[in-house]
Amino acid sequence: MSQTQLYPLRFDPIYQYRLWGGRRLGSLLSAPLPGDGPIGEAWVLSDRTDHQSLVTNGPLKGQTLGQVMEQFREQLMGKLSSRFRRFPLLLKFLDAHEMLSVQVHPSAAHPELIPAGDTAKTEAWVVIEAERGSQIYAGLKSGTTPGILRQSLNDGTIADHLVCIAPKPGDAVFIPAGTVHTLGNDVVVFEVQQNSDVTFRLYDWGHIDPETKKPRPLEVDQAFACIGFGASDSGLAAPRVETTTPVERERLFDCHAFLLWRVLGQNQFTVGATAEPRVLVGIEGSGQITHNGTVFAVGRGDVWLLPAEAGECAFQPSGEVTLLEIAIPDGA
Repeated sequence: MSQTQLYPLRFDPIYQYRLWGGRRLGSLLSAPLPGDGPIGEAWVLSDRTDHQSLVTNGPLKGQTLGQVMEQFREQLMGKLSSRFRRFPLLLKFLDAHEMLSVQVHPSAAHPELIPAGDTAKTEAWVVIEAERGSQIYAGLKSGTTPGILRQSLNDGTIADHLVCIAPKPGDAVFIPAGTVHTLGNDVVVFEVQQNSDVTFRLYDWGHIDPETKKPRPLEVDQAFACIGFGASDSGLAAPRVETTTPVERERLFDCHAFLLWRVLGQNQFTVGATAEPRVLVGIEGSGQITHNGTVFAVGRGDVWLLPAEAGECAFQPSGEVTLLEIAIPDGA
């Protein structure tokens, strides 16, 4: 096994029940939805103990991402291999049929709020689908003090103090750790985040969990301890076009935890990078990666991890295609 040469690795989604979820991910991803209940999340690349993504192709089929990290860290992570024992990003699709809880994630400035073995959680969303009434809340309105925010929890007016975005497909929204945020009313997004599952609920719209028949617990004190009440760069991100030929490549996010580009076009182009891993996510259309003479098909909703060892690969679209390409910064 140690002599295995790494190749583009494909992973199937891990679907998650959420009371606020819907059934729209079934038309976005190739793996059928389980049961008939609300599915709010598809974890499409996860190196977490409780939810491990499985390789679905090639000699490593059936191996978990954690096992690949353990056995092939240098081949997979390249110049980043000495810094990470687990893959540092968690990638998801979210189907928010109803509103998620108003929540916040801690930053590294609050280690006392982060369980052992976990990390801070900065995240970002790329909107895939949205309806007329869809909403994203990202950050506090100017002048919102801790006192005002706490009072709004008591009188149910918290939405009045949050920056509201009417999302449309293609929008990019940045949620740095410490940002009060939520989304819902039939919006589907792709989410990139630090590999953390630390969330503090501030307000839950009166939701009752149909499985427990009770409200979900809130963590108001922990949330207030890590909310950033000053200026923030949360909210809509302005795409920055880097190239227009052979395809259009625009950078949507560039932060300490991840970089993310959107690639649009129909001519052959290059994906991946020398000595570092990249992740590809199919958003629209289809195509194929070629590596060492082998072809790997990429469709809508597919997630591929390109190991550092694979370097740059050719991508040939089948007509118009939209991909996301994700990198881990050197200083992450």
